[in-house]
Amino acid sequence: MKTSCWKLLKRGLSAAAGLLLAASALAQAKPTPVPAPGSAPVATPAAAAAEPAPVSASARRLYERSKGQLLQIRTLLKTQDSQASVGSGFVVSDDGHVVTNYHVISQFALEPDSYRLRYATTDGQGGALELLDFDARRDLALLRAVDDGKGGGLKGRGALAFRPVSQPLAKGERIYSMGNPHDVAFAVVEGNYNGLVERSFDPLIYYAGGINPGMSGGPVLDEDGRVVGVNVSTMLFAQQVSFLVPGEFAESLVKRSLGAKPIRSAAWGRLREQLTRYQDELVSRFVALPWESANHDRYRLPVPKQDFMRCWGRGTSADTKGLEFERSQCRMDHALFVSGSLQTGWLDMSHEAYDGSKLGPLRFSRQYSSSFRNERLGQADKARTAPYCKEQFVERDGLPLRAVVCLRAYRKLEGLHDLTVLVTTVDSSTQGALGRFDAKGVSFDNALKLAAHYLEGFAWTSSKAK
Repeated sequence: MKTSCWKLLKRGLSAAAGLLLAASALAQAKPTPVPAPGSAPVATPAAAAAEPAPVSASARRLYERSKGQLLQIRTLLKTQDSQASVGSGFVVSDDGHVVTNYHVISQFALEPDSYRLRYATTDGQGGALELLDFDARRDLALLRAVDDGKGGGLKGRGALAFRPVSQPLAKGERIYSMGNPHDVAFAVVEGNYNGLVERSFDPLIYYAGGINPGMSGGPVLDEDGRVVGVNVSTMLFAQQVSFLVPGEFAESLVKRSLGAKPIRSAAWGRLREQLTRYQDELVSRFVALPWESANHDRYRLPVPKQDFMRCWGRGTSADTKGLEFERSQCRMDHALFVSGSLQTGWLDMSHEAYDGSKLGPLRFSRQYSSSFRNERLGQADKARTAPYCKEQFVERDGLPLRAVVCLRAYRKLEGLHDLTVLVTTVDSSTQGALGRFDAKGVSFDNALKLAAHYLEGFAWTSSKAK
């Protein structure tokens, strides 16, 4: 980008920062990513799946062997036994330490004055749990059973061991997911290990088996009863496509925080620190990647390398008599769970290239302008402020662009924002391209880097196109 254009954008973003800081100071202390038509389904925590099929003798053997360490984890209202959420977990130490998903206990982690945690065993015992630590990036949490002084708790029940990283599974090996689906009963679901998900920013195991709501946080075992993964999500509108957090990350959390003190207050500060570290790594890796070509005959449009994003495209048919267009959308498949009303930590971008030569300048201008106006930028809600936007006409290697940069500040995660950049070409009366880039949960400095990086992806295809 030319220095003069960057200065203009930086001044606009600096003004945005001032207003956002003021909005954050005045603010009182999930939007689940929805794929566009034709794009890939999105993984969501323990979404509905088909009913589990009958299990084998191996599955029954493993369940009998490990059921003493299998738990249901419930989040209850502080003053009554009404449950707000239900998940699963498993015992990982003789002292009653328990692993589950962060999203299973997020309500308690963020609002400990309103909620409490309880466990239930397969033999009908139960008790209170306390939160020691969590890893929001990996969607994991470490709990410990509260010793009631009456011989209760989880001490002495044994612990599940983790499969060593030095012994990787082979694709197709049978593995066994356990949990309490739909709060119906404890169950074991048999499936296959299919390696790691391709083009995922963080490692996720592709599990060919059905994970149902309520099984989140439960263990997935190999034939020897060792933990290879933790139930985390399944893909909407797909059968037998589920995802597991690799066991090595759960084992690392256990080793790191086994002696940690219980978290007694709302964990927004700890969550903010984790999300800040994550977005630093995400942005650093993303801006280091060169842009791919969209193969447009007039404009060079930014298309990301698909290292950890997936791109989908569509266009009008060859016999279209009106406005012709080609559309591409690229996005990360997985987001980071913050709470039931907020997910963050992903990138999403798209572009639409229009040819209105069959319409003429007036009709093309009307439709082209309408497409730009129809872009939604969000509004103030409980989690974020209203967007503050700065519009500027800039130039990229002689290509004139209209750019709008918007930021929304997170109310309880100070220093993090949602970024939206809208760009449209303004060089032709019958042709044009509209691009959009979204980054969820990034710092102000990283928002500047991403906005500049995105604008650098626009240019002429060649000098002849001018």
